[in-house]
Amino acid sequence: MKASIAMAGGLFSLLLAATGLAYAGGDNATPALAPGYGALGFVPPAVGSYELPALKMAPNGNVLDESGKQVSLYQVFGDKIVVFSFIYSTCGDVNGCPLATFVLNRLKKRMDADPELGANVRLVTISFDPEHDTPAVMRLYAANFKDGAGQWRFLTTASQQQLRPILDSYGQRIQREVDASGQATNTFSHVLRVFLIDRQRQIRNIYAVSFLHPDLVVNDIKTILRAPPIIARSSSKVATSAATKYSPAKLLARLQTPPLGLPPMPVPADNALSPIKVALGRKLFFDRRLSLNQTVSCAMCHIPQQGFTNNELATSVGIEGRTVRRNAPTLYNVGYKQRLFHDGRETALRRQIWGPLLNHNEMGNVAVGQIIGKIRSLQDYSNQFDQAFPTRGLDMETLGMAIASYERTLVSGNSPFDRWYYGGEKGAVSQSAKRGFGLFSGKAGCSACHSVGKRHALFTDQRLHNTGIGYARSMAIEPPTRKVEVAPGVVLDVATSIMRSVSGQAPADLGLYEVTQDPADRWKYTTPTLRNIALTAPYMHDGSLPTLRDVIEFYNRGGVANEELDTRIHPLHLRQQEIDDLVAFLSTLTGDDVGALVGDASSAPIGDPGGAATDGGVPQVTRAE
Repeated sequence: MKASIAMAGGLFSLLLAATGLAYAGGDNATPALAPGYGALGFVPPAVGSYELPALKMAPNGNVLDESGKQVSLYQVFGDKIVVFSFIYSTCGDVNGCPLATFVLNRLKKRMDADPELGANVRLVTISFDPEHDTPAVMRLYAANFKDGAGQWRFLTTASQQQLRPILDSYGQRIQREVDASGQATNTFSHVLRVFLIDRQRQIRNIYAVSFLHPDLVVNDIKTILRAPPIIARSSSKVATSAATKYSPAKLLARLQTPPLGLPPMPVPADNALSPIKVALGRKLFFDRRLSLNQTVSCAMCHIPQQGFTNNELATSVGIEGRTVRRNAPTLYNVGYKQRLFHDGRETALRRQIWGPLLNHNEMGNVAVGQIIGKIRSLQDYSNQFDQAFPTRGLDMETLGMAIASYERTLVSGNSPFDRWYYGGEKGAVSQSAKRGFGLFSGKAGCSACHSVGKRHALFTDQRLHNTGIGYARSMAIEPPTRKVEVAPGVVLDVATSIMRSVSGQAPADLGLYEVTQDPADRWKYTTPTLRNIALTAPYMHDGSLPTLRDVIEFYNRGGVANEELDTRIHPLHLRQQEIDDLVAFLSTLTGDDVGALVGDASSAPIGDPGGAATDGGVPQVTRAE
């Protein structure tokens, strides 16, 4: 016990020393200290003037609290906004664990002085050295910071084995260092990561050493408090499903009775769904070997944890970093789509895959035979196509049919909107969201293209329209400055001329015209579904609008005038409150099953058949009329 207290005291003393260096030294402060110890070197953006998109669900895990009782992280988080840090008590790097503890201590003082922060925020620190940082040591930390109204919890785990899933799920990499003789020491190499988690248990920001500062964290917290809540990517009930065994049969069973708000899934008569087809298609979807140089899979542009799109890139990146000119569209509910790709050039899901497979800038293959031959040479695909397609085996069409079978299972509905509008659950959405739906179907006119039916809604008319986005890009109509996020929550206005001087020339993009060669079809693109729209930023065919608010403001201005502009596009004259209400409504379109789909989809290793040979029979899926 004395040794444990001494170790905790060592880090606490280092923390106090760092405090003295940072604040007592004034202008002579040691320059090696991280920015978080001193005054913020710039004026942060005003609270509420920016948005913090949901990065992903904050994972759960089993931990020990200060009394040694086993609890879950979600129990500790409660209904608070959480600042979550990893530390260990013997850390000697002043810009490592002591920095995280120093910043959280400053946050706690702000919480003690600010009732809004005190009532809404919880600080949580967990050790990644459970052998030394026992509940007794963490209880000592808690005692050091017990005064005041701020809530700060200090956690550990029973063992490294219990800790490892938590570290992996948060991307917190650690490695125990060894001495000259090869013996393990009590020192860990690690990268500082502090997480900001909202009430819906979504990670909204991740702070590294350079941007971990109490002023920035408070700014972000208050921005979250003032914004409408983003609907969680998955409920806590389904978030834990990532740990369950993948089962194609379970995915197919969900299609027997479509989720609330969705019609029956249309399934071609010659490609009836079966567990073995779904498992094979899933394996192909995650397999990097299908690209020319074996580096890119379908899932690297359509990332399950990011709404089966890519939140980090406006337009996709293919093999060898080659530029793809369009944004990766979501695959949620793709089985309902009648026109595929942003320009609508394909009409069958089974044929869609050959576009990216053979595109020079995407997966880079040069011929169909090349891909078929490669798959035939891979031992872990042996006999799988013969089992899935007994009369045909592997050919150009059955490869597409397998991937299409998996993609048809990515069905997501039963959103808060569905439970309110179709299920009669009055409290499922907020009053703001209800007003937003009134605007959506009325003054704003959104439902003219994003249609809503009496019994179900795909939120798309399955047609193509010219909104002016493509025209503006083709005509180089650009604002004088663009917002560039240089770090999480730090956005700068950069002159467009500067960005153009260091960028390659954007490829031409005329939309549907490239398919039909009809001048009237210039800059027309497919109407996307709005289901799960809060998860699939950035928006538009070129990813040029980063947030839902930006999209609404674009339409509020009336798009971009051009001779082929759709007649439905015109200035809307929406007030700020009305824009807020529309954002609130769109945030209710996230299905409650997205976590289950991500859980089933996110851990597919190359060569894993997913249990295809052991799953049960084929459920009957109703054909849509």
